[in-house]
Amino acid sequence: MKNESRTTGSVSGATTDSAIEESSKAQPLDQKTSDDETLPREERERLWRVENAEAIAEQNEYVAKHGLPFAKYRQF
Repeated sequence: MKNESRTTGSVSGATTDSAIEESSKAQPLDQKTSDDETLPREERERLWRVENAEAIAEQNEYVAKHGLPFAKYRQF
């Protein structure tokens, strides 16, 4: 029995190799993704600390309450 449902060519909804090549040419890999990369290092660090202040405070609170994880295994 012959499988007549098989077709040669592209499948509906599939991306062709040429479409992939064209889209990769349109977006250079060395393009900067954020304006943050143009800021000085100190300013990026300061902004990171501001953005993550809540998580840092929660972690510090956990360590203050429970101590350091695996502290009994520390050799220094």
